[in-house]
Amino acid sequence: MESAPSPAPRWEDIVTRLVAERGEALTRYAYLISGSRDDAADLVQDALVKTFGRLRNGHSIASAEAYVRRAILNTHLDSGRRSSRWRKIAHLTAAPEVDEPRDAETHARLDLMAELQRLTPRERACIVLRYYEDLKVDDIAETLEISAGAVKRYLSDALGKLAIELEDDETGGPRGH
Repeated sequence: MESAPSPAPRWEDIVTRLVAERGEALTRYAYLISGSRDDAADLVQDALVKTFGRLRNGHSIASAEAYVRRAILNTHLDSGRRSSRWRKIAHLTAAPEVDEPRDAETHARLDLMAELQRLTPRERACIVLRYYEDLKVDDIAETLEISAGAVKRYLSDALGKLAIELEDDETGGPRGH
């Protein structure tokens, strides 16, 4: 006697397990993409809503996570396009509150996050996908739906900006913005 095939997991079960098992990893990914813990939490929430608003039953945790990661990236890039004008003048209106780091490692991490904030959304996405997600240039191009040449240009420009900024920090010289 054949047993009936087990029903595919319901989307509610998938989202519950995804958040429980991979929620922290998704938030870290969103943090690297956005540079802000608050924005990261919002990006993950928005991505879950967008993903599970469209997904139906039958997806695995791995495939659902891939959809959510893509939604995080797309949501960030979309918001970056809308706010690019504001970012150019935002520094004129607000002074950031800075807590001094308590150790050198924390200071270095904060410096790197600050430098990543200076990149354009596409440059930042390429850097995170290349060095955090460990994707190859062709995979980044496919993910962002741009040419491999554009990815190489974004990576080169971003690494150049990061090298200049970090070099200026080490020599104590002026920062070129």
